[in-house]
Amino acid sequence: MSGKKVDRNRLEAHLASTLDINRFRDYCPNGLQVEGGEQVQYLVSGVTASLALIEAALEKGADALLVHHGYFWKGEDPRVVGHRQKRLKLLLANGINLFAYHLPLDAHPVLGNNAQLGQRLGLKPEGRFGDQDLGWLGLAPPEVNTVGDLAALVERALGRAPLVIGNPDQTLGSVGWCTGAAQNALADAITAGVSVYLSGEISEQTVHLARESQVAYLACGHHATERYGVQALGQHIENQFGIRHEFVDVPNPV
Repeated sequence: MSGKKVDRNRLEAHLASTLDINRFRDYCPNGLQVEGGEQVQYLVSGVTASLALIEAALEKGADALLVHHGYFWKGEDPRVVGHRQKRLKLLLANGINLFAYHLPLDAHPVLGNNAQLGQRLGLKPEGRFGDQDLGWLGLAPPEVNTVGDLAALVERALGRAPLVIGNPDQTLGSVGWCTGAAQNALADAITAGVSVYLSGEISEQTVHLARESQVAYLACGHHATERYGVQALGQHIENQFGIRHEFVDVPNPV
């Protein structure tokens, strides 16, 4: 293990500045959510601060967790009981810091989920759309000519076949994408002039809107589309401060 350490508060300040967290209206606090030890030497990253991820971090001897989906969501039951008690107890008893970044990590132009997904799919960014400019617009690689081609590319890149609403033979124009549970941004993507829109999840009404607008929709998986931003951010921290970073993928079919 690397012997280098970084002060917890210095790390938090760097992340706040890098991700410009005060720019966003979010559904949860971004930053240090659970305070552990004052020094961070070994950082484990993951998509969600589940009990399985905490246990994996503890087994590896990590002193900090970095996630996209943390705790204390707006409208959530605030009581520390049940699964919340188990998670917090394990973090606090072992002095593990929990850092969580939601919309700021989605939006970052280089390290963010949308930027990283676009890179993985070879999409060429050309603009933004939607609330807080979270949605991305771009063009597919030259060899990807149809909705079916794009779906096949997604399956190869993410390791899972997307659910496709629309005609696989439809020719591609502008591509819109926003990771996670951004199916409700389909209407904004349509207004932005896309021919196909990718996100993680899908809702009942998404199907009808896609069919009626003739804009194809690809539901690529919430977890599958949001594995890459937190990895890039963790690697950035390792490069910046010289501490050890490791990504742990807790499989999730959603």
